[in-house]
Amino acid sequence: MFNNLTDKLNSALKILKGQGKITEINVAETLKEVRRALLEADVNFKTAKEFTINIKNKAIGQNVLTTVNPGQLMVKIVKDELTQLMGGNAEGINLSNSFTVILMSGLQGSGKTTFSGKLSKYLKVKKNKIPLLVACDVYRPAAVEQLKILGEQIGVDVYSDESEKNPVKIASDSILYAKKIGKNLVIIDTAGRLAVDDQMMNEIKNIHNAVNPQETLFVVDSMTGQDAVNTAKTFNDILNFDGVILTKLDGDTRGGAALSIKSIVDKPIKFIGTGEKMDAIDVFHPERMADRILGMGDIVSLVEKAQNVYDEKQARILSKKIAKSQFGLDDFLDQIKKIKQMGDIKDMVGMIPGASKAVGDAEIDNDSFKHIEALIYSMTPKERSNPKIIDNSRKKRISNGSGLEIQELNKLLKQFEQMSKMMKMMQSGGSNKLMQMMKGMK
Repeated sequence: MFNNLTDKLNSALKILKGQGKITEINVAETLKEVRRALLEADVNFKTAKEFTINIKNKAIGQNVLTTVNPGQLMVKIVKDELTQLMGGNAEGINLSNSFTVILMSGLQGSGKTTFSGKLSKYLKVKKNKIPLLVACDVYRPAAVEQLKILGEQIGVDVYSDESEKNPVKIASDSILYAKKIGKNLVIIDTAGRLAVDDQMMNEIKNIHNAVNPQETLFVVDSMTGQDAVNTAKTFNDILNFDGVILTKLDGDTRGGAALSIKSIVDKPIKFIGTGEKMDAIDVFHPERMADRILGMGDIVSLVEKAQNVYDEKQARILSKKIAKSQFGLDDFLDQIKKIKQMGDIKDMVGMIPGASKAVGDAEIDNDSFKHIEALIYSMTPKERSNPKIIDNSRKKRISNGSGLEIQELNKLLKQFEQMSKMMKMMQSGGSNKLMQMMKGMK
């Protein structure tokens, strides 16, 4: 996520590294590179210019504390400005009414239908809402069917009327239907177009007037960059929407939309889509995103994701196993499954400070664990609980069963042994020994 921007900004901020103080000259040099990095990330020119002016005004004349060097101070100033640029504080969905209507808008291909499903699942699980999804796209082939399939996957009812071709009528009828069957949340998926046109804008305006939603959200593909911002402005002029949803953020290496949209339309980014799975949805936290853009990670979000898949009882059982040296490959396999439940692996790597830089351009995805799973599944229960008994003849059998080379198995067994020792050390507080061991693993 935003890898290119992260690299460029870090490179720009290195100019101040080793400098004794902040001066107009070294600030100007740094900001020139910062502005270039933002423009290459497809950030709006006016936004990039104002951003660098604000940083300059805050940086010049700053007294650098003895514990902080100019480089560190500049990083803090840039981080604070990035946070403000993206909205300052996280803003969730307005659910103050006992009955809530959310209207989804955006161009075709932005991920509107999929995100409608994600949002309904999120609000069902996290906010205990009883949602109804409404299919108002009467133009795109299979749009209604797509929403029904998504609804079935997440256990949410879908309202549709395929005999009715007027989306305004479908939307209005869905509200009455939702109240009748005891739903307290309605999410209306509307039609998109390949480009903004009068017909499209009039239609969504009429739907908006008919249902009077508590939340109108503009869904946009983050990878379209500055074009997304221009489209957002057009929609906002018509609908005066309440917030933005950025989809496909996991594939966005630039970040132009995320950084520009708030300053152009003055509406907050409320949610982001970070993958194809139905739980790949996150509340947008500007400060956390600023940390990630600057390569500082996002430990808070990582912990939150972990809490969703781990419970206290499981954690205690695992802790006892580690303490008694009973942590086996079955347990290792279970941890892999939990990690995969947390979301996209590459996204999680970006949440660990410094990890993105260490990994670089290496391809990391959830399929990276497949060979490990294949090897463990080819072992007997006895071998999984006590990997030390795996001799050469057992290795040959496991290798044949998994379809992988013996070298891959040897590598796994070595990594498992090292990890087991690390885990035990972490429990006993042997941090110095652990650091020495990690150096030996390189």
